[in-house]
Amino acid sequence: MMKKFLTHPIGIDQGETVLFSEFADGGDMWTGEGPRERRAAIRFNEAFRAAPVVQVSVSLWDVDTSSALRAELLAENITPQGFDAVFRTWSDTRIARIRVAWTATGEVSHPDDWDIS
Repeated sequence: MMKKFLTHPIGIDQGETVLFSEFADGGDMWTGEGPRERRAAIRFNEAFRAAPVVQVSVSLWDVDTSSALRAELLAENITPQGFDAVFRTWSDTRIARIRVAWTATGEVSHPDDWDIS
């Protein structure tokens, strides 16, 4: 479904976060097998009027290339205040570290908005 904006101003917020770095300490993203997941709660710099559209992408990955690379990256639990960045892998894929970039676009409040509730 297409997100439509009314006459309100549109805000764009963006950032990056390291979801994990497990090579040095032998974490299970690097040493484990099977389904594994890491998530990070991301807070927007300012709240949107409603849940915005959020796009996530990998901005850095450090992976072992001796097995197939299996990964899923997505945004979950999107609210006007933030979202969860979620990374999943499975089987024998070994991931040393992941950094995620994100962009959120949506309606923002304007100083001239009236609150008539």
